[in-house]
Amino acid sequence: MISLFFESEWVIYIEVAYFLIATLVAVRIIYDTDSISKTLAYLLLVFFVPVFGIIFYFSFGINYRRRKMYSKKLIANDNYAERFYSRMREVHLDLQQQGHPIVDQHRSLVNLLSNAIVGEGPLLVDNNVELLQNGETFFPRLLEDLRAAKHHIHIEYYIYENTEIGRDIADILKAKAQEGIEVRFIYDDFGSRSIRKNIVKDLRANGVQAFAFNKIILLALANRLNYRNHRKIVVIDGQIAYTGGINISDRYDNRRKAENDFFWRDTHIRIEGSGAYGLQHVFLTDWNFCSKENINFSADYFPKIHMGKQETLPLQVIASGPDSDVPSILFSVLQAIQATDHEICITTPYYIPDESLQVAIKIAVLSGKKVKLLLPGITDSLTVKLASESYFQELLESGVEIYLYKKGFIHAKTWVTDSGISSVGTCNLDHRSFDLNFEVNVVLYDMDFANQMRDMFKEDCKNSIKLELERWNKRSKWHRLKNSILRLLSPLL
Repeated sequence: MISLFFESEWVIYIEVAYFLIATLVAVRIIYDTDSISKTLAYLLLVFFVPVFGIIFYFSFGINYRRRKMYSKKLIANDNYAERFYSRMREVHLDLQQQGHPIVDQHRSLVNLLSNAIVGEGPLLVDNNVELLQNGETFFPRLLEDLRAAKHHIHIEYYIYENTEIGRDIADILKAKAQEGIEVRFIYDDFGSRSIRKNIVKDLRANGVQAFAFNKIILLALANRLNYRNHRKIVVIDGQIAYTGGINISDRYDNRRKAENDFFWRDTHIRIEGSGAYGLQHVFLTDWNFCSKENINFSADYFPKIHMGKQETLPLQVIASGPDSDVPSILFSVLQAIQATDHEICITTPYYIPDESLQVAIKIAVLSGKKVKLLLPGITDSLTVKLASESYFQELLESGVEIYLYKKGFIHAKTWVTDSGISSVGTCNLDHRSFDLNFEVNVVLYDMDFANQMRDMFKEDCKNSIKLELERWNKRSKWHRLKNSILRLLSPLL
C-alpha cells in the first residue's frame, strides 16, 4: 500500500511538472509565433501529444525570421552595399526615364517589391529571357553556357544528385577551374546529401570552391532540416543566369526514361542581361554566409551590359527566407492576384496556403476575375496532397477553377496574368516556402513573355482533369476526415 501511494504521488509530481513545462512552452509559442493558425497547431501538439509536442516545437517551430539567426553579410559591408546599390539605381532609373506600359500599369507591384526588400528588388531592364520547359530543354542550354564561361561560374542548388547530368556538370566545373576561371558551388546539405562524399570531394580536389548551406550537425539535425536553401541559381560571367524549379538530377530529364517513375513537368528561365545582377546578388549573399568570406563589390561580378534596343524585358528578382523582414514572395503573389485585369493562372506542386492567400483568391473570384489553379494529380507526397485537398471545397464553391495534372508530376512554380506580368521561381505556395526555406522568384513585366506563359498553362491544362464541385462533394466520409485532420496540421507541413 505504501509503495502504491508513493508511486501515485510520483505520477502526480510528474504530471504537475509536465503541466508547468507545457505552460511555459505555450507562453513561448504564443510570444514567438506570428501566425495564429501555426500557434494553435503547436499548442494542440504540446497539450494533446505529451513530450513529443514539445520536442517537435523546439525542433521545427522556432521563428528564425524574428530571431535573425541568418544575416545578409553583403549588406553589412558598407563598401559593397554602396557600390551595389549605385549600380542597381543606374539600371532602375534607366527604365523609369524611358517609360514602359506594363511597368507603368503595375507600378504598385514594382514599388512593393523594391520597398519590401530594401535596395535589393530594383527593376532590372535590358533582358532577353528564354522560357525553358523540363530538363530535356534546360540541361543542354545550361551545359552550353557553362562551357563558354570566361571569368566565373556561380552555382547554387537545393538538390544536386550523383547522376549522369550531375557528373556532366561537375566535369565542366572542374575543367573550368583548371583553366583559372573562378568556380563557386553552394549545395544544400540536406537536399544534396548524396554528393557530400563523392562529387563535392572531387570538385574541391580540382580547384572548385564548394560549401554546404547550413551544414547539418547531428545535435542540431532536426532544427537545421527545417531551414533549407531551396534556391536554384546559376550565374555565368555576371551576364547570364538561370533559375526555376528544375534541380540537378536525371529524373528531371524526360529523355532518361529509366530514371523516371513518371513524366516530370517543370519550368526554368534563362536570363541574359542586367537581370543576372539580381541572382548574382542573392548568390553572393548566400556565399558569404556559407563560406564566412567577405566578398567585396567587383565590376567583374556586375559588368556593364549592353543589350540591343529590342531587348528591354524588365524584371525583378525577389528572395525570401528566415533572413527576410517580410515574406516578399508571398506579397508578390497577393499583389498580382489583386492587380490582374481579368485572369491569373497559378501552377504549384504544393498548395498549403496561409489565410491571406486563400482569402485573396476568393476575393478575386467573387470580384469577377478568373483564378485558375494547376496542381498535381500525381504526387510525391500523400500527406501534402491530403492537406492541399482540404482547401479545395471553399475554392470550388467560390468559383476557382482547379486542374489536376495527370500526364506526370508537375513541379513548376509559376503564375501569369492577362495584364502582362508573370513569375517563375523556386517558391511553392505553402507555409514552408513562405516562412522557412530560402527561396528566389523572378517577376517579369512583358506581354509577349506572359503570352508564352499562358500558352504553356493552357497546354498543361489539356493534360489535366478539371475538378467539378458536384463530383468533389461525392468523396467518401473517410476521405473528408483525412482532409480535415491534415488541415489541422497543415501550418506545420
